[in-house]
Amino acid sequence: MTHPLSLLTAAPLLVPLLETPDLLLRAPLATDLPEFTALANDPAFYRFLGNKPQTEEEVWRRMLGQLGHWAMFGYGAWSIEEKATGRYCGSVGFFDFQRDLTPSLKGTLEAGWTIAPRLHGRGYATQAIQAALDWITPRFPAERITCIIDPDNIASLAVARKFGFSEFARATYHNAPIVLLERPR
Repeated sequence: MTHPLSLLTAAPLLVPLLETPDLLLRAPLATDLPEFTALANDPAFYRFLGNKPQTEEEVWRRMLGQLGHWAMFGYGAWSIEEKATGRYCGSVGFFDFQRDLTPSLKGTLEAGWTIAPRLHGRGYATQAIQAALDWITPRFPAERITCIIDPDNIASLAVARKFGFSEFARATYHNAPIVLLERPR
């Protein structure tokens, strides 16, 4: 049965396809839902992302939001597919979530990335972020790029530093501490 929202054909029109040595960065597809939902219920995956699992409905809304960014802003998130297996393994991209956060990130390109725990340590986050930054930088050259990372997520903080992100503030977001980082233009 085909999906009634026809994301399998519509999404690729909005989202550019990017490629790295090991990954395809592509539009989120309806067929990603089972794998993404499984990841969102893996404690090793969600421990730095709100520290609670997500239902299939919550994951679905997240995927729709990823595509909605492309339609509204001309940027958004890519689903990451491992070339060797063809499996969905995370996402990378840029957002404007209108977070209720002080200091505010509103109006910035907020970078974000997630990789399946089974693939940590392979350099996939580095490949995905590099490809995303290579795509966004010439299209939005004057925009400030920010990100937020759980202070205990040492690996993600190290990846952010690798790409020139530096801490500019600490805050509380959803009753938990968060590090706010920015990348110079």
